[in-house]
Order: sequence, then structure tokens, then C-alpha cells
Amino acid sequence: MTASLKNALRAGALLAALAATGPLAAQEGASGTSFVEEFDTLDTGFWYVSDGWNNGAHQNCTWSKNQVAVSDGKLLLSFDAAPAGERDYACGEVQTRKRYGYGTYEVRMKTATGSGLNSAFFTYIGPADKKQHDEIDFEVLGKDTSRVQLNQYVAGKGGNEKLVPLPAPADAGFNDYAFVWQKGRLRYYVNGALVHEVTDPAALPVNAQKVFLSLWGSDTLTGWMGRFAFAGPTRLEVERVAFTAEGDACPFAGSVACLLN
Repeated sequence: MTASLKNALRAGALLAALAATGPLAAQEGASGTSFVEEFDTLDTGFWYVSDGWNNGAHQNCTWSKNQVAVSDGKLLLSFDAAPAGERDYACGEVQTRKRYGYGTYEVRMKTATGSGLNSAFFTYIGPADKKQHDEIDFEVLGKDTSRVQLNQYVAGKGGNEKLVPLPAPADAGFNDYAFVWQKGRLRYYVNGALVHEVTDPAALPVNAQKVFLSLWGSDTLTGWMGRFAFAGPTRLEVERVAFTAEGDACPFAGSVACLLN
């Protein structure tokens, strides 16, 4: 074996070792690639529509495909008095079928109105997928739509909440919410402005996750979500969702991913 070949093999081994400790090592199972979804239709090959169950005693509505629709270029997730399953109310949720890793996650949405409701854009993976519970959240609580709550769960542990004021009520118009998830760092943005940064390793998820959009309610989580008081049908409206993998090109004008290139 020549010296040059030996050096090449050593270099290859070194690169392989570095790759094993880099971002891709923490993204096992990330099968999804960059996308921009503007909801001309609802592609059920891409989106899974939750239907026929609830997430536990804290949730006062049943996920229903009847509360999920697309109209005029918007995804509409609604909450209504419509008995379904074990609950007197029905609500809407969609989730990607694939899992995504490090990159930029973005949504443009107008949230629902009403105390006891939660309009959410988040990523999640958990025991149902044979993984630990990791999660990254944007949640607007209907009791106070002047703020958005940020949070992460790592191996089932949360407690990383931060409330960020919004320029106008989230249920009065559309806002852009984004987070940039990288190995060792997580940054949250509202309308293109950086509002929070996390670098504590203990507060950073590592597992590839699915992307969720949901609207749900609770009778019991009053300290967090406010006292539930149904005042009529309401809905979460979503104009766009996007994911841009690390290193991929800026996907659309105004994307937070454009600021990183």
C-alpha cells in the first residue's frame, strides 16, 4: 500500500469519525427533506389527519377529520361543539408522516379565540414512535393571545417555558413563527425577529421529529390555559408551513432561513 493511499484512508476514517459526532449522528430517522406547504390542497400522503381519539383526560375534544379543511390557500383547523368519541367537542390536528431534523421550521398562522383553547405549531416524537419524548413548541393560549409560549421537552422533561409578547393579538391577524434547530443551539423567531435562544444542552432535543399543527381545548388545565368557556365555533388558520434543512437554499422571500445563508 502506497503512502498516499494510507494517508487517504486515514483522512477518510477521520472524516467518518467527525461525521459520527456531528449533526447527522443525532438525526437518526430523519427521513423528511425541505418543503414549503401553501395548502392549495391537503395532501394526505404528506399529512396525517388525526381522527377518532384524544390525547388524554386533560383534552376535552376528540380529534376529528371533520374539523380539518383546506380553503382559499389556508389550512383550517376548527374547534366546535360536536360530540365525538368520549368528548362533547371536536377539534383538528394534522402531522407530517415523515420526521425532520436540524434546520429551519416556519409557519404563518392566525390563531383561534377563546379561553381554554390552545393553537399550536410544534415538532414532536415520543413513545408511540419508539422514541423518547422530544418536542419543540410554539403555543398560543386563547386566554391571552397577546403572547406566544415557547417550550422544549427533552426525554419527557419540559419546564423550559418562555412567554413572548406579540405586536398584535395572535387571533386578530397572521404572524410568522419560526425556530432554527441546530446541534447545540435553538433559536426562536417571531415575524423575522429573534426572540429567544437556547444553548443549554439539557434543554435541547436531539431526536428527529414530526411537524404538527393543532387546535384543542381543556376543562382541567385552567391554571395554564384558562377557564374553558365555549362561545361558539373557532378555528386556527394556516397560510404556510415550511422546513428548510441545514445547508439548503433560501426557500421563499422573507424566510428566516434566508437570514442564515
